[in-house]
Amino acid sequence: MIKIGIIGGAGYTAGELIRLLLNHPDAEITFVNSTSNAGNRITDVHGGLFGETDMRFTDQLPLESIDLLFFCTAHGDTKKFMESHTVPENVRIIDLSMDYRIESDEHDFVYGLPELNRRRICNSRHIANPGCFATCIQLAVLPLAKHLMLNSELHVNAITGSTGAGVKPSSTSHFSWRNDNISIYKPFTHQHLAEIGQSLRQLQNSFESNINFIPVRGNFSRGIFATTYVDCKVSLEEIKRIYEEYYDDHSFTFITDKNPDLKQVVNTNKCLLYLQKYDNKLLVVSMIDNLLKGASGQAVHNMNLLFGLEETVGLHLKPSAF
Repeated sequence: MIKIGIIGGAGYTAGELIRLLLNHPDAEITFVNSTSNAGNRITDVHGGLFGETDMRFTDQLPLESIDLLFFCTAHGDTKKFMESHTVPENVRIIDLSMDYRIESDEHDFVYGLPELNRRRICNSRHIANPGCFATCIQLAVLPLAKHLMLNSELHVNAITGSTGAGVKPSSTSHFSWRNDNISIYKPFTHQHLAEIGQSLRQLQNSFESNINFIPVRGNFSRGIFATTYVDCKVSLEEIKRIYEEYYDDHSFTFITDKNPDLKQVVNTNKCLLYLQKYDNKLLVVSMIDNLLKGASGQAVHNMNLLFGLEETVGLHLKPSAF
């Protein structure tokens, strides 16, 4: 069994991670650290786990007793922890924050998008889990980058559920504001653009085009629905062949011929892609669950790769389509 510690246990991604790990045949949660909830039952915070566990949050850090440490902390906190604590050499790390997503000579974290870096992930110790928007957008265009076909600006509109804003209430996550409402935020400047550009240049070194990304707050709880279009003169049949070939040996990304809807992926670790041509424009519709494929599900996928398990273990989840 893989013995696991979790730091930052009170948020949405931590709740989903705990849910997945409790039902994973090869995982055992040793501790869930949350200083603000120390001593409280996990089910006091994550009510959906009632009947699944009697564990309590702790403020202790028995790092010597685990094989893998997950960080579900706020952005900036993982780096602070790593600078102020000594994590045993044998303990592997998966960080769900954005602290180490940009690869650098200053750290050894590998960018944990399996559809891009699966081989590197398998041979790594430290993994930086990708952002939710970044995952959805990258999966829409990685095959194009591999074939050096991203030679014009990318135009992306993506709408996300309220859980993407985190568990702490804010003016734009209150039900009375969010319900029956919609708005944009951080147009052209979203923080996930840096990691998207990094990945595209990994496959297509010449990529220098703008990514015109408009993020949208949706009036639903979870999921990301993205539409990306780019100049492309290649036929739709050839584009579909390129995508099918790229994702052929990946377990969670699928090309569909039917115009999909978001509920087909909510509560799963899947990404669905739908391709259409309009004259010389290629439209790619992509969708994921922001808390699973965009966060905790992808983290478990990375855990499976790190420990040599079949990559879908613990991730056979039914979509909440009805």
